[in-house]
Amino acid sequence: MKKEQNTNFKQKCLNVLLLVAVLTGLGTNVVSAQSADFIEYTGEVIDSNNKKPLVFATLSVEGTNVSSITNSEGVFSLKVPTENKNSNLIVAFLGYKTKRIPLTQLEKEDAKIIMDEFAVELSEVRLSVPNDAETLVKETLDKRGLNYLDENTVMTAFYRETIKKRRTNVSLSEAVVNIYKTPYSSNRVDALELYKARKSTDYSKLDTVALKLQGGPFNTLFVDMVKYPDYIFTPETLEYYDFSFDSSTRVNDQLIYVVNFNQKPEIIDPLYTGKLYIDAENKILTSAIYSLNITDRRLASQMFVRKKPRNAEVWPTEVSYRVDYREKDGKWYYGYSNVLLEFKIDWDKRLFNSVYTMNCEMAITDWEKNTENSIPKAKNRIKSSIILGDEAIGFSDPNFWGEYNIIEPEKSIESAIRKIQRQLRRDKSNEDGTSKP
Repeated sequence: MKKEQNTNFKQKCLNVLLLVAVLTGLGTNVVSAQSADFIEYTGEVIDSNNKKPLVFATLSVEGTNVSSITNSEGVFSLKVPTENKNSNLIVAFLGYKTKRIPLTQLEKEDAKIIMDEFAVELSEVRLSVPNDAETLVKETLDKRGLNYLDENTVMTAFYRETIKKRRTNVSLSEAVVNIYKTPYSSNRVDALELYKARKSTDYSKLDTVALKLQGGPFNTLFVDMVKYPDYIFTPETLEYYDFSFDSSTRVNDQLIYVVNFNQKPEIIDPLYTGKLYIDAENKILTSAIYSLNITDRRLASQMFVRKKPRNAEVWPTEVSYRVDYREKDGKWYYGYSNVLLEFKIDWDKRLFNSVYTMNCEMAITDWEKNTENSIPKAKNRIKSSIILGDEAIGFSDPNFWGEYNIIEPEKSIESAIRKIQRQLRRDKSNEDGTSKP
């Protein structure tokens, strides 16, 4: 029985396609753009002691649903509507004291936000930890209808997926997506709608393989394990894990239990290992970081690779996930998720193999109540089989996103974008018969 349940469970994993056919087009006529009046703030969030960047720190405008997140280099960009220019910026990071900064006191460019680590007293940790970690996890999942958004909402999200060959960017796709999110107590699947998207792929660096990620934003959306627990924890699969407590920490000044979970050694099929961060007082999952057991190369390949050349063996060498939740007015909701996949391609009659890294991430940048319970027409919805790179248009000018908040790109991605933009300018100059810049 366990083997059959695990097999069904595995079918819900991400789908990576090699040499796939191009999908049909889909409609993109969605909601109108936001107000054009905004103020943009840029900078970095760093540790007060070692000055290291804080990765995936959350920035939100107090009293609004506007938010963003720092990238893997601790850098952020936040566009704030002019009407909120006198509000406070709330900066939060796991294990650090939450910071409240008046926007009027924040530099608009190259701002440095310094965060102080929150020291948890040893006595506090010893006295507060419950006896049974597994029971705590079950209680947390059972209370999702009470602690998380219990009404229909429309969320604006920024999504990015990248493919690297070794350390070189070979493909980049980005999108602004509307998420018609149903209450956390509902079993209905959220609907997604594409608003804007752009892409670039350098196929000359992809060997003879067109490496593509199927599912696009759904890959990150389904990491919301509170809304979609069946993708990792079900009443049946919970018994396949060992749960234990790690040292507690704090976020937003609240005590957080850290629960380790590991696949039991007698379970053969690949499951997950990682950490759950649970609010001690209210039994709320605030964050989760975990990875898939891919020690069995054959099984791992079957889970992820849908199509490949006959003369190549393809398998994942790393599959990891992260999800973070945010809180407003006592209710929590999905705020950010990240998926990292690393693959090796071993070619027949070639001395060296190829290593590719695929990364996709999505951040909620704004949301509002969906009082009319509206959903997009079927023809305008993103299908779960979407390959974003086949739907997006090419890169354009730096103002492409307008007033929408995005995850600030890493330096390597910035460099790739600048290269794309230079090439576009050269192409335009050649078309116009002018000299190259």
